[in-house]
Amino acid sequence: MSVANTLEGAADNGGLAWLMRRVAWGRLQRTSTFLATTTFGTAADAQDAVDHVRRVHTYVTGIDAEGVPYRADDPHLLLWVHAAEADSFLRCHQRYGAVPLDAAECDGYVADAARIAQALGVPDPPRTQAELDSVLDAYRPELRATPESREVARFLVWHPPLPPLARGPYALLAATAVAELPPWARRLLRLPRRGAIETVLVPPVGRGVVGTVRWAMAARR
Repeated sequence: MSVANTLEGAADNGGLAWLMRRVAWGRLQRTSTFLATTTFGTAADAQDAVDHVRRVHTYVTGIDAEGVPYRADDPHLLLWVHAAEADSFLRCHQRYGAVPLDAAECDGYVADAARIAQALGVPDPPRTQAELDSVLDAYRPELRATPESREVARFLVWHPPLPPLARGPYALLAATAVAELPPWARRLLRLPRRGAIETVLVPPVGRGVVGTVRWAMAARR
């Protein structure tokens, strides 16, 4: 069953918002697992993860709100997802990581990430930070926010389906991620800047949260 058919059925039953939230949360979890596996796992584990995603992508098809068909294995869409992810991770590391990367190391990170992108079906992913910036600029005229994308953003930032004790740490992590979005992306998604609070509090909180995650991962090795 295609994504379009699934959403149509949910809308008929009055459950479109619920389904969108469920899909978004599951997607976030699966993407996190995929990134962790391809970054820290063995070569065999990474290849298994890539193969699984490519199989799943063959089934994800649909028609958007403007009547334009789409498919998850479209190289053009895959390149956008890859470029957005690589840019986001690089931005966050440079601000919250233990030691910022120099220019050569940034290029090295983008080149390493390109190997996964190519395995997923991106023919010519960017291999330097300059190329990455160029790819993102090229997509800008195509980007627009829909009511559905704004709803998903609000849900993931402010209403995650987590137990009460987990919501505090998650809120801090979400705030650090939102703070690193480019201004134009925040405007599209209507995620307002929180002024002095964000400028003063988010950087040290972000470094503390990321440092805790880094410590927890090191302790498990």
